[in-house]
Amino acid sequence: MPMTRRTFVATSVAGLAGASAANMAGLAWGQTAAQAPPDEDGSRLWLRYAPPGPAVEGYRGVVRQIVVQGGSDTAGVIREELVDGLGGMLGREVPVSDGDVAEGAVIVGTPENSSIVAGLDLGLELSGQGTEGFVIRSTRIDGRPVTVVASVGEIGALYGAYHFLRLMATARPITGLAVAERPLVEIRMLNHWDNLDGSIERGYAGRSLWQWEELPDVVSPRYREYARANASVGINGASVNNVNADARILTPEYLRKVAALADVWRPYGVRMYLSVNFAAPVAVGGLETADPLDDGVAGYWTDKAAEIYSLIPDFGGFLVKANSEGQPGPKDYGRTHAEGANVMARALAPHGGRVIWRAFIYDPEVDPDRANRPYIEFMRLEGDFEPNVLVQIKNGAIDFQPREPFHPLFGGLRETPAMAELQPTQEYLGQARHLVYLGTMWEEFLTSDTHAEGPGSTVGRYVAGDVWPMRVTGMAGVTNPGLDANWCGHHFSQSNWYAFARLAWNHEQTAEAVADEWIRQTLTHEPETVDVIRGMMMRSREIFVNYTMPCGLHHLIGGDHYAPMPQNARSSRPSWTATYYHQAAADGVGFDRTGTGSNHVAQYHAPVRDMFSSVEACPETYLLWFHRLGWDHEMESGRTLWEELCARYHQGARDAAGLEETWASLEGRIDARRHREVAERLDEQVRHAGEWRDQILGYFQQFSGMDIVDPTRDA
Repeated sequence: MPMTRRTFVATSVAGLAGASAANMAGLAWGQTAAQAPPDEDGSRLWLRYAPPGPAVEGYRGVVRQIVVQGGSDTAGVIREELVDGLGGMLGREVPVSDGDVAEGAVIVGTPENSSIVAGLDLGLELSGQGTEGFVIRSTRIDGRPVTVVASVGEIGALYGAYHFLRLMATARPITGLAVAERPLVEIRMLNHWDNLDGSIERGYAGRSLWQWEELPDVVSPRYREYARANASVGINGASVNNVNADARILTPEYLRKVAALADVWRPYGVRMYLSVNFAAPVAVGGLETADPLDDGVAGYWTDKAAEIYSLIPDFGGFLVKANSEGQPGPKDYGRTHAEGANVMARALAPHGGRVIWRAFIYDPEVDPDRANRPYIEFMRLEGDFEPNVLVQIKNGAIDFQPREPFHPLFGGLRETPAMAELQPTQEYLGQARHLVYLGTMWEEFLTSDTHAEGPGSTVGRYVAGDVWPMRVTGMAGVTNPGLDANWCGHHFSQSNWYAFARLAWNHEQTAEAVADEWIRQTLTHEPETVDVIRGMMMRSREIFVNYTMPCGLHHLIGGDHYAPMPQNARSSRPSWTATYYHQAAADGVGFDRTGTGSNHVAQYHAPVRDMFSSVEACPETYLLWFHRLGWDHEMESGRTLWEELCARYHQGARDAAGLEETWASLEGRIDARRHREVAERLDEQVRHAGEWRDQILGYFQQFSGMDIVDPTRDA
């Protein structure tokens, strides 16, 4: 069991109080093997509040007092977080006041709960940031320099306090501040795929956080730490159970357990959502049908919504996977997805709840190409959904592959709110066994130009409602922290939870800036070490793509979604095989999605459609996604396609080994435990990268008939 936050703070402050400034700076800045930092288990995530190197000396002169007025639970969280965070970083206790302002005060509040904030001229600026946004100002009160963190909402004030702590934790300036921030999308949530038996589908960090057998009577301290971690990066909701939902989650027994979790999360602004089984009216409601047009079914959902809101007044709503991979849904009754969503939406609407309906459906009767199916299904339902329904769309048209072009529904739907679904849990990207930072993947996705309203209609702007207005906006991240001490299985997998949240808050941030933040808060402040680790992270996803599925290849895997299995040809569904996608034969490889094939390209706006249609214009990163080409097709490098594949696989495996060597060079600069645990994972990654290279090239060689070469050996 990781130590609690209060235990850590007491230890860190007491331990640092007697140390010299030089020694404290050395702890975080210039480590040597002889002065290696103490071991950590990763349980504190990015909220370690370690002294931020030499910057700490300047901070001590700026921060001398904490002033948080208000008696709410959230005000208490803000006060406690500042005491812990500032005390940990400054190495001394910072006095707390509920009203008297001294020089160097950090004042946090709203005009409603703080007479100090109410007395400042911030009205118009605050209202422009909304209840979750905030302003941070370096100013003076009665001639004394102070820092004010203010919002019109208490959760916004909490986010502002975390932002101020983040500035310090990343050694940024905290004088002359004029910060104004607000989230660019409304719903920023995590999707857990946890089952009621404690297992997790696509979870790689131990068993489920939620101890259902103990709830509601026993409430683990980890639930609070989870809410705290989410609030620190602006996550404002989470669905706690698998989208392949067990209907029992809606029974009174489990709703009381869910309510106990929601009570813990509430002061942190994290709202509870539930994944629901479409057939719940039959499975646990005693009805004979789940037909959404049946009056009894409508009554079931109305009564269930009222029951939930009586227990959880700030309940967010339902997440639904329907008519997908064997899950029940409205099409079982000859109804549309809109009719299925709307019966739930009408039940939730009086309470302010939403229905988030997943677009991850691929009925083979709709179209032979699985990539085409969601667009066809949902575009014909435009205008049919209730106002409180969002359609949640995976970043790519198929299934969280290492690289996919953006889903054409982004830029397609105009009247239906489109919510982006990303997957920090790395289902197809090394499953917390490989170091793969996904910030670069999501930046690539969010900056992709849909051309829905001409140039500049990026996916990020579209999801935020800036291309076409949306009634509600959102982003969801499938991430499954578990009971492992480090939460995520791999220490670097924490960065994907962090990066998703930061990009959901503001999609205009760069992956590199987010990585830099995470490193400084989580691992070290030493400049050269930060640079090295940031470089590893920024290269890691491209390295993974190269040694697994380069040039637009995808789904070269079997049922575990981890190991190479390009020969996989047997399944109850053709689209669950590898051969369905790569179609390798003596005359070539790849999936023709142009006008001469499945015509998937037609679902994109021009000029994106034209770019993907043309072999010459299509980016080589997507080439075999959209085109089927001969093994001797000439690539931009001048190599044949076969030679290019050989080059990518060999370079990827070599670069994976480079990650391991680079990390080894940091011994003594990272605490021994975390350095060792990452090194062990990197050793596994290198071995498996070699296996990917050898098995994929060996399999494709039987079709190409060419020698396996390494054009990059002497590059």
